[in-house]
Amino acid sequence: MAEAEEKKAGKAERNGINIQNERSLHIGLKQWYAQPQDRFEVPVGGFVIDLVRGPQLVEIQTRNFTAIRPKLKALLKEHPVHLVHPITYEKWVVQVEDKGDTVLSRRKSSYRGALTDIFEELVRLPELVLHEGFTLEFPFIREEEIRCRDGKGSKHRKKVSIKDRRLLEVISTHRFSCAQDFLQFLPSTLPQPFSNKDLAKALRLPLHRCRQITYCLRKMEAIAVVGKNRNELLYCIASVPFSEAYAD
Repeated sequence: MAEAEEKKAGKAERNGINIQNERSLHIGLKQWYAQPQDRFEVPVGGFVIDLVRGPQLVEIQTRNFTAIRPKLKALLKEHPVHLVHPITYEKWVVQVEDKGDTVLSRRKSSYRGALTDIFEELVRLPELVLHEGFTLEFPFIREEEIRCRDGKGSKHRKKVSIKDRRLLEVISTHRFSCAQDFLQFLPSTLPQPFSNKDLAKALRLPLHRCRQITYCLRKMEAIAVVGKNRNELLYCIASVPFSEAYAD
Protein backbone atom coordinates (compact mmCIF):
# COMPACT_ATOMS: atom_id res chain seq x y z
CA MET A 1 0.00 0.00 0.00
CA ALA A 2 2.79 2.43 0.96
CA GLU A 3 4.66 1.58 -2.23
CA ALA A 4 1.56 2.30 -4.32
CA GLU A 5 1.10 5.68 -2.66
CA GLU A 6 4.77 6.55 -3.23
CA LYS A 7 4.48 5.70 -6.93
CA LYS A 8 1.30 7.77 -7.18
CA ALA A 9 2.95 10.79 -5.54
CA GLY A 10 6.06 10.39 -7.68
CA LYS A 11 3.95 10.40 -10.83
CA ALA A 12 2.22 13.57 -9.66
CA GLU A 13 5.56 15.32 -9.18
CA ARG A 14 6.76 14.35 -12.64
CA ASN A 15 3.59 15.63 -14.27
CA GLY A 16 3.36 18.80 -12.18
CA ILE A 17 -0.28 18.12 -11.29
CA ASN A 18 -2.29 17.65 -8.14
CA ILE A 19 -3.48 14.13 -7.44
CA GLN A 20 -6.27 15.23 -5.09
CA ASN A 21 -8.82 16.72 -7.48
CA GLU A 22 -7.97 20.33 -6.67
CA ARG A 23 -10.16 23.19 -7.82
CA SER A 24 -9.29 25.85 -10.38
CA LEU A 25 -8.45 28.54 -7.78
CA HIS A 26 -5.87 26.28 -6.14
CA ILE A 27 -4.32 25.48 -9.52
CA GLY A 28 -4.30 29.15 -10.52
CA LEU A 29 -2.59 30.25 -7.30
CA LYS A 30 -0.01 27.50 -7.60
CA GLN A 31 0.84 28.60 -11.14
CA TRP A 32 0.97 32.25 -10.06
CA TYR A 33 3.30 31.54 -7.14
CA ALA A 34 5.59 28.99 -8.82
CA GLN A 35 9.10 29.85 -9.97
CA PRO A 36 11.03 27.99 -12.72
CA GLN A 37 13.01 25.70 -10.40
CA ASP A 38 10.08 24.78 -8.11
CA ARG A 39 8.97 21.16 -7.89
CA PHE A 40 5.23 20.36 -7.94
CA GLU A 41 3.40 17.75 -5.85
CA VAL A 42 6.40 16.36 -4.00
CA PRO A 43 6.02 13.53 -1.43
CA VAL A 44 7.53 14.63 1.91
CA GLY A 45 7.07 12.87 5.24
CA GLY A 46 3.96 11.01 4.15
CA PHE A 47 2.33 14.13 2.65
CA VAL A 48 2.13 15.57 -0.86
CA ILE A 49 3.46 19.16 -0.93
CA ASP A 50 2.10 21.70 -3.40
CA LEU A 51 5.49 23.27 -4.18
CA VAL A 52 9.02 22.65 -2.98
CA ARG A 53 11.45 25.56 -3.37
CA GLY A 54 14.87 24.47 -2.21
CA PRO A 55 14.54 23.61 1.49
CA GLN A 56 11.18 25.40 1.79
CA LEU A 57 7.81 23.67 1.49
CA VAL A 58 4.96 25.77 0.08
CA GLU A 59 1.34 24.92 0.82
CA ILE A 60 -1.59 26.71 -0.82
CA GLN A 61 -4.82 26.57 1.15
CA THR A 62 -7.89 28.34 -0.21
CA ARG A 63 -10.03 27.59 2.87
CA ASN A 64 -10.34 25.56 6.08
CA PHE A 65 -7.11 25.92 8.07
CA THR A 66 -8.44 23.26 10.46
CA ALA A 67 -7.93 20.64 7.75
CA ILE A 68 -4.29 21.56 7.12
CA ARG A 69 -3.26 22.18 10.73
CA PRO A 70 -2.04 18.61 11.49
CA LYS A 71 -0.06 18.56 8.23
CA LEU A 72 1.65 21.88 9.01
CA LYS A 73 2.51 20.85 12.58
CA ALA A 74 4.09 17.62 11.35
CA LEU A 75 6.07 19.27 8.55
CA LEU A 76 7.37 22.12 10.72
CA LYS A 77 9.26 19.63 12.89
CA GLU A 78 11.84 19.24 10.12
CA HIS A 79 11.14 21.81 7.38
CA PRO A 80 10.47 25.53 6.88
CA VAL A 81 6.89 25.93 5.62
CA HIS A 82 5.30 28.83 3.74
CA LEU A 83 1.48 28.95 3.74
CA VAL A 84 -0.35 30.86 1.00
CA HIS A 85 -4.01 31.77 1.53
CA PRO A 86 -6.00 34.07 -0.79
CA ILE A 87 -8.25 36.92 0.34
CA THR A 88 -11.03 37.71 -2.13
CA TYR A 89 -11.03 41.45 -2.77
CA GLU A 90 -13.44 41.34 -5.71
CA LYS A 91 -15.73 38.59 -6.96
CA TRP A 92 -17.71 37.88 -10.11
CA VAL A 93 -20.59 35.39 -9.81
CA VAL A 94 -21.16 33.16 -12.83
CA GLN A 95 -24.36 31.11 -13.07
CA VAL A 96 -24.20 27.96 -15.19
CA GLU A 97 -26.80 25.40 -16.19
CA ASP A 98 -26.84 21.94 -14.57
CA LYS A 99 -24.28 20.33 -16.88
CA GLY A 100 -21.96 23.30 -16.44
CA ASP A 101 -21.42 23.85 -20.17
CA THR A 102 -23.59 26.94 -20.64
CA VAL A 103 -23.16 30.29 -18.84
CA LEU A 104 -26.54 31.75 -17.91
CA SER A 105 -25.35 35.01 -16.34
CA ARG A 106 -22.32 36.84 -14.96
CA ARG A 107 -22.50 39.67 -12.44
CA LYS A 108 -20.16 41.57 -10.16
CA SER A 109 -20.71 40.79 -6.48
CA SER A 110 -21.01 43.59 -3.95
CA TYR A 111 -18.61 41.67 -1.69
CA ARG A 112 -15.30 43.35 -0.83
CA GLY A 113 -12.62 41.61 1.17
CA ALA A 114 -10.20 43.21 3.62
CA LEU A 115 -6.84 42.14 5.04
CA THR A 116 -8.45 41.63 8.46
CA ASP A 117 -10.37 38.72 6.86
CA ILE A 118 -7.26 36.60 7.40
CA PHE A 119 -8.25 36.14 11.05
CA GLU A 120 -11.36 34.17 10.02
CA GLU A 121 -9.05 31.23 9.27
CA LEU A 122 -5.98 32.20 11.31
CA VAL A 123 -7.83 31.48 14.57
CA ARG A 124 -7.37 27.77 13.75
CA LEU A 125 -3.56 27.86 14.05
CA PRO A 126 -2.21 31.16 15.47
CA GLU A 127 0.36 29.49 17.73
CA LEU A 128 2.20 28.13 14.66
CA VAL A 129 3.34 31.69 13.98
CA LEU A 130 5.71 31.27 16.94
CA HIS A 131 7.64 28.66 14.95
CA GLU A 132 10.64 30.32 13.28
CA GLY A 133 10.24 28.17 10.19
CA PHE A 134 6.62 29.19 9.54
CA THR A 135 5.71 32.09 7.25
CA LEU A 136 2.42 33.17 5.68
CA GLU A 137 1.38 35.04 2.56
CA PHE A 138 -2.05 36.47 1.78
CA PRO A 139 -2.64 37.45 -1.87
CA PHE A 140 -5.52 39.85 -2.56
CA ILE A 141 -7.36 38.39 -5.56
CA ARG A 142 -10.11 38.93 -8.07
CA GLU A 143 -11.98 35.69 -8.69
CA GLU A 144 -14.93 34.11 -10.46
CA GLU A 145 -17.30 31.96 -8.43
CA ILE A 146 -19.14 29.39 -10.53
CA ARG A 147 -22.64 28.63 -9.24
CA CYS A 148 -25.38 26.25 -10.31
CA ARG A 149 -29.06 26.15 -9.28
CA ASP A 150 -29.08 22.39 -8.78
CA GLY A 151 -30.92 22.31 -5.44
CA LYS A 152 -27.88 20.82 -3.68
CA GLY A 153 -26.33 23.93 -2.16
CA SER A 154 -26.70 25.42 1.32
CA LYS A 155 -29.92 27.02 2.55
CA HIS A 156 -28.46 30.53 2.81
CA ARG A 157 -27.59 30.34 -0.92
CA LYS A 158 -31.11 29.04 -1.66
CA LYS A 159 -29.82 25.57 -2.61
CA VAL A 160 -27.40 27.01 -5.17
CA SER A 161 -24.13 25.03 -5.35
CA ILE A 162 -20.67 26.54 -5.75
CA LYS A 163 -19.11 24.42 -8.48
CA ASP A 164 -15.73 26.11 -8.78
CA ARG A 165 -13.64 29.21 -8.09
CA ARG A 166 -11.30 30.68 -10.69
CA LEU A 167 -8.43 33.09 -10.23
CA LEU A 168 -8.75 36.21 -12.40
CA GLU A 169 -5.95 38.37 -10.98
CA VAL A 170 -3.62 38.79 -8.01
CA ILE A 171 -3.87 42.45 -7.01
CA SER A 172 -1.32 42.53 -4.20
CA THR A 173 0.24 40.24 -1.65
CA HIS A 174 1.00 40.52 2.08
CA ARG A 175 3.70 38.46 3.82
CA PHE A 176 4.07 37.74 7.54
CA SER A 177 7.25 36.23 8.97
CA CYS A 178 6.78 36.60 12.74
CA ALA A 179 4.26 37.55 15.41
CA GLN A 180 5.39 41.19 15.47
CA ASP A 181 4.36 41.56 11.81
CA PHE A 182 0.74 41.15 12.93
CA LEU A 183 0.93 44.17 15.24
CA GLN A 184 0.17 46.30 12.19
CA PHE A 185 -3.49 45.57 12.92
CA LEU A 186 -3.28 47.62 16.13
CA PRO A 187 -3.63 51.35 15.30
CA SER A 188 -1.15 53.76 16.89
CA THR A 189 -4.12 55.67 18.34
CA LEU A 190 -5.24 52.64 20.35
CA PRO A 191 -5.14 53.28 24.13
CA GLN A 192 -2.83 51.13 26.26
CA PRO A 193 -4.21 48.97 27.70
CA PHE A 194 -7.11 48.40 25.29
CA SER A 195 -10.24 46.28 25.07
CA ASN A 196 -11.92 44.57 22.15
CA LYS A 197 -14.44 47.42 22.10
CA ASP A 198 -11.58 49.93 21.83
CA LEU A 199 -10.16 47.95 18.92
CA ALA A 200 -13.56 47.69 17.21
CA LYS A 201 -13.99 51.45 17.45
CA ALA A 202 -10.48 52.18 16.15
CA LEU A 203 -10.69 49.75 13.23
CA ARG A 204 -14.42 50.21 12.54
CA LEU A 205 -14.86 46.47 12.56
CA PRO A 206 -17.48 44.15 14.11
CA LEU A 207 -16.70 43.03 17.65
CA HIS A 208 -16.45 39.36 16.63
CA ARG A 209 -13.63 40.17 14.20
CA CYS A 210 -11.72 42.09 16.86
CA ARG A 211 -12.08 39.15 19.24
CA GLN A 212 -10.52 36.96 16.55
CA ILE A 213 -7.65 39.44 16.19
CA THR A 214 -6.89 39.64 19.91
CA TYR A 215 -7.23 35.86 20.31
CA CYS A 216 -4.65 35.32 17.56
CA LEU A 217 -2.28 37.97 18.88
CA ARG A 218 -2.46 36.42 22.36
CA LYS A 219 -1.67 32.95 21.00
CA MET A 220 1.23 34.47 19.04
CA GLU A 221 2.44 36.10 22.28
CA ALA A 222 2.35 39.52 20.62
CA ILE A 223 -0.08 40.92 23.22
CA ALA A 224 -0.84 40.00 26.83
CA VAL A 225 -3.87 40.25 29.10
CA VAL A 226 -3.03 42.88 31.75
CA GLY A 227 -6.34 43.28 33.54
CA LYS A 228 -10.10 43.63 33.27
CA ASN A 229 -12.60 46.43 33.09
CA ARG A 230 -15.78 44.84 34.47
CA ASN A 231 -16.24 41.88 32.13
CA GLU A 232 -13.88 43.11 29.43
CA LEU A 233 -10.31 41.86 29.16
CA LEU A 234 -7.64 44.52 28.76
CA TYR A 235 -4.64 43.94 26.53
CA CYS A 236 -1.21 45.46 26.10
CA ILE A 237 1.51 44.89 23.51
CA ALA A 238 4.10 42.42 24.79
CA SER A 239 7.64 43.79 24.64
CA VAL A 240 9.06 40.30 23.97
CA PRO A 241 7.35 36.95 23.36
CA PHE A 242 6.62 35.15 26.65
CA SER A 243 8.43 32.04 25.36
CA GLU A 244 11.63 34.12 25.09
CA ALA A 245 11.14 35.94 28.37
CA TYR A 246 10.89 32.67 30.31
CA ALA A 247 13.43 30.69 28.30
CA ASP A 248 16.21 28.96 30.26
